[in-house]
Formats: sequence, C-alpha cells, structure tokens
Amino acid sequence: MTPSAKLRQKPNYTISIAIIGALFFIFGFVTWLNGILIPYLKIACELTDFQALFVAFAFYISYTVMALPSSWVLKKTGFRNGMMVGLWVMALGTLLFVPAAFTRTYSIFLAGLFVMGSGLALLQTASNPYITIIGPMESAARRISIMGICNKVAGALAPIILAWFILHDGDEFVKQLEGLDGTARVAALDGLAARVVNPYIVMAAILFMLGLMIRFSPLPDVEAEPEEEIEDTHVSEKTNIFQFPQLILGVIALFVYVGAEVIAGDTIIRYGISLGIEIQQAKLFTTYTLLAMVGGYIAGILFIPRFISQQNALMVSALLGVIFTVLIILTEGFVSVLFVALLGLANALVWPAVWPLALHDTGRFIKTGSALLIMAIAGGAILPLVWGKISDLYNPTLAYSLLLPCYAFIWLYASKLHKIRNWK
Repeated sequence: MTPSAKLRQKPNYTISIAIIGALFFIFGFVTWLNGILIPYLKIACELTDFQALFVAFAFYISYTVMALPSSWVLKKTGFRNGMMVGLWVMALGTLLFVPAAFTRTYSIFLAGLFVMGSGLALLQTASNPYITIIGPMESAARRISIMGICNKVAGALAPIILAWFILHDGDEFVKQLEGLDGTARVAALDGLAARVVNPYIVMAAILFMLGLMIRFSPLPDVEAEPEEEIEDTHVSEKTNIFQFPQLILGVIALFVYVGAEVIAGDTIIRYGISLGIEIQQAKLFTTYTLLAMVGGYIAGILFIPRFISQQNALMVSALLGVIFTVLIILTEGFVSVLFVALLGLANALVWPAVWPLALHDTGRFIKTGSALLIMAIAGGAILPLVWGKISDLYNPTLAYSLLLPCYAFIWLYASKLHKIRNWK
C-alpha cells in the first residue's frame, strides 16, 4: 500500500485533520498578533507608519528566507519532528520579546518576529501540502477552508487578547504621553514596552509544550508524494520547477494575495486611528477583518465543489476585492473602515483555491513547488511597506489603491493563467 493510500484511511484521515487544524489555529494566533503589535510598537518605539510596518516585513520575509531550508529540514526530519522543531523555533522567537521589551529596542522586537516567522515557515511547509494531498484534489479548497476557519478564529481572538494586556488604556495613555517630556516620557514608554513580557513568556511555554505533544502524536510521518510514483508524460519531461507556468504564476498570485491580506488585517487598526477613531474601538478592527474571513471560509466549505468550482470561487473573490477597495477609497470614516474589514471576505478563498490550482500536475516536484508557494508569503512583508510609504507621503485612504492591481492579477490567474502548462 502506498503512503498516499495510507493517508486516506479513515482513522488517520480524521486524526490528521484534527492535528493539522490545531496547528492552523496556532498559525492564526501568532500571525495576527501583528495587527495590534503595529500600533502598539508605533507608540512604544515612537515610529512612523512606514517604520511600524517593518513588523510585518520582519515576520513575513522569514518565509522567503526559510521556505527552501524548511523543505530540506523536512526531508531530514519528516513531518512530525519537523513540526516539533518549528514550534520550538517559534518559542525561541517569542522569548526574544523579553529583552526587546526591557530595553525598548525595536530591532530586537523585529528579530523576535523574524525567528517566529521562521518557525512558522517550517510548520507551513509541512502542513499546507499535507492537507492538500490528503484527499481528492478537486475538494482541496474545501479542506483548506476548514483549516482557514481554525486559523482565522484564532486570528480574531489574538489581537483582542493581546490588546487587553498591552493597550487596554490606549487612549488615556496617549493623552497622558502628550503632556510628558524628558525622563517622565521615557519612563512611561518603558512601562508600556514591558507590558508584552508576561504574555510572550506564557506563549513561549505553550509553544514548547505543543512541540512535545506533536512529537508523540499519532500524525502519520509519510511522504507527501513518493519520488518513484509513476507520472504522466507531461510531468516526466520536466527537468526543473520553473518549467511549470501554473506554479510560477501561482506564486505571483499568492505574493500579491498575501500582501493584500496582510494590508487588510494589519493596517486596519492604524487606519481607524488615523481617521480619528479612538484606540478603544479601533483595537477590535483586525478581529472584524478575520471574522469576515471566517464567513468566507464557511461559504467555501458549503459551496466548494458542490455548487461552485474553486476556480470560479477565486474569480469571485478577486472581483469582490476590487469592489471593496474602490469603496474604501470613495467612502469616509467608519464606513471606509468596514470596507477594509470586508476585504477579509474577499480574501478568504484565495489561499485555499490557489494552492491546488498551482500544485496540480507538478508530480515529483510538489515539495519544491510547495516551498515556492510558501516563499510567496513575502508579499506580506513587501506590500505593507509600500502601503506605509504611500500612507506617509499622501494619506492612508489613498494607500489602499495599491490593492487594485493585486486583485486584478488574481482574477487573471483564476480565469486564464492557471491553465497554462508550457511557456511557449
């Protein structure tokens, strides 16, 4: 019996889904802490919008740096041990927040975020192809949608929980800070920075314990796709990963998508504050975005592939992205913020739809292809910085126009580009 056949046995299928679902919950919780960290560190370290968005850059650029090394690590360790190592690397990253907070040194905060992202890169390189190939390819988007709900529910909770510890008195603190200078101002900012210490120590302990649990879990440690498996003529003729247009164009689609997703989730709190909305209200805005994404994932579970194909779902998602972006620019105040949150609905099905379309017909190249798709998460590092620079030079509302070409490319990939099998 082949490893792929073993994966489809019901006991392993059910247990594996539950374990990977728990990991996606962790992904979401850690990833979407950035939504509250950006305005928090902007205050604590006295940063511009552009500088504050290096939070997203440091976190997401680690995926580009570590994706291919993660693929190599997984070949050496297997799924289970690789996931354990990934969780422990994340724990190390969270511990770096302790010296960063006590010294109020922004670069150490960024180093901690980079290390956390590196651990996540290892986890994601293992889990995304695993959940993609665990069942029929045509329903892969549905399975990833289930994982997405785990991810985004955690993401919706994360900023609320962390905000309770570090920005529960944000508006009052900012008002008090305006009347301070010299030593008193430094002492107040040092006190604000120190608020992250206890939450991140607890998080490190949890991640370490989860690593131990994964190590001794019944998760099947198998090959995603055996090297010796017989392939069709189309794949056997390929000599390198860059000969798969559907994959390379899928990497670009994920790059612009992740950039759009991070902009929607990580800038919305800062955007609300820039419009004059109080921090007490604005700190919930990332949660609104992620709840909209949960709604999109539920729709994916209900309708894919029964009523709509993952290709058509991707096209609809891209069109919604264009519509909501235009409405962000044309409206004002809280209404404009709500349309930023609704981008979560437009974004929900892009990741689960692109993965199976991009990996389809890649045969023995699926592992390297998966690593390239993980590297596309660098869009979450680069595009938010572009948003921040436009925001500083002009205004935050205009900065959202950056999303229009992103959604346009996603629509092209869904309608035409994913079907290309040769560059000529």
